[in-house]
Amino acid sequence: MRILHDGPPTVTAVTPFGREMRQAHFNFAPSYTPLNHGSFGAFPSSVREYQRTLRCETEARPDTFIRFIYPRLLRESREAVAPLLGAETDEVVFVPNALTAINTVLRNLIYRSGDVILYFSTIYDACLKTIQCLEETTRVKGYCIDLMYPADDDEIVDLFRTAILEIQSQGRSVKLAMFDTVLTFPGVRFPWERLVPVCREYGILSCIDGAHGVGHIDLRHLAQVEPDFFISNCYKWLMVPRGCAVLYVPYRNQALIRTTYPTAEGYLPHAERETKSSASYFVNLFDKVSTIDTTPYICVIEALKFRDHVCGGEERVRDYCKTIAREGGELMAAMMGTEILENKTGTLRDCCFTNVKLPLEIAEEQQGGGYRGKVPAKDAKAVADWITKMTVDEFDTFIATRYYAGAFWVRISGQVYLERVDFEWAANVLLDLCGRVRNGILHLS
Repeated sequence: MRILHDGPPTVTAVTPFGREMRQAHFNFAPSYTPLNHGSFGAFPSSVREYQRTLRCETEARPDTFIRFIYPRLLRESREAVAPLLGAETDEVVFVPNALTAINTVLRNLIYRSGDVILYFSTIYDACLKTIQCLEETTRVKGYCIDLMYPADDDEIVDLFRTAILEIQSQGRSVKLAMFDTVLTFPGVRFPWERLVPVCREYGILSCIDGAHGVGHIDLRHLAQVEPDFFISNCYKWLMVPRGCAVLYVPYRNQALIRTTYPTAEGYLPHAERETKSSASYFVNLFDKVSTIDTTPYICVIEALKFRDHVCGGEERVRDYCKTIAREGGELMAAMMGTEILENKTGTLRDCCFTNVKLPLEIAEEQQGGGYRGKVPAKDAKAVADWITKMTVDEFDTFIATRYYAGAFWVRISGQVYLERVDFEWAANVLLDLCGRVRNGILHLS
């Protein structure tokens, strides 16, 4: 049986970033402009071919591969991803996606009457629904901190402390706080490193939703920050096939994770767990959860090879993605006569997203018998959804558009396969669509 990781890397020549990278190494349709890497990610041809090889090996000898070859490759993948988090190998395991990991953490905890899960209004919607579900099935309650951008990091920390004290004044206790590394929308850097010590100060478990984490921002200091739980998708920014996320649980907290979701053959009742070390039990739990396609887990090394040999390394990838997002967003704002989303201290754009305001005005009510080219506030969400849909139907791309904080905003991702001309093209698309929105409103008034 050949060893899959032996031999030279599939690709070894550094390729210039931008369209040359896109055409040489990615599999987008020629007419498609990929501006939304943050939702589903993308992985290069070399990783796709490697995954096909893994699947072929599986089908050639299913029992041999799944029972004997896969466990070794899985450990190699965990060994490869752990340094990106400043973690040890046995502190990280793989799950299909961030939401599975969030549910694994939250549903393993035991809640008493008066316990609270603290979160911000910017929480990812499915994470919010997980908390709401727990409210129906356990004694825990959620507590939301309202947050509106642009907000400065100091303000966020103050709001966090104030919420903790308010909950305590009610005779309740914050069991766990959940917050992001980079928000989904608006796509901005969140001061998670500053909130973790606050959690520790008040004896609160910290659970970091780092869906936009590994491969997006530098996380090698993660273990030094000491969150209690950290989750990050690998398929978004690390260029691993979809269906792979990493769950980091430091040794001190591994005894809290009693079961996977769904519960699988690695689970042991309490009396039997007591005979094993928490570290070995934690790792064994996740080795085989159920029979699904786990090849994405064992593509991590191939993805890192691509990022190293073709892209020039993690730091070079991060720097380019942040820079092209920043410069591309500024270009779009200049072309549309609007602005980018930023706070006074300039911390929001320390990531690979840019958020650009659209040149559309809002009218709360009719003015002189009409809206005079403005969007009625009652129609704002529908207009944002229409713009998003038109980018798909007419322009063969996807530009996430939202009505947020009284204005229309788009979130664009920076990535190694994009360059300034792509952002210029996006601005022209949006100018076209915004013009149609204004004209349509004028015709209706």
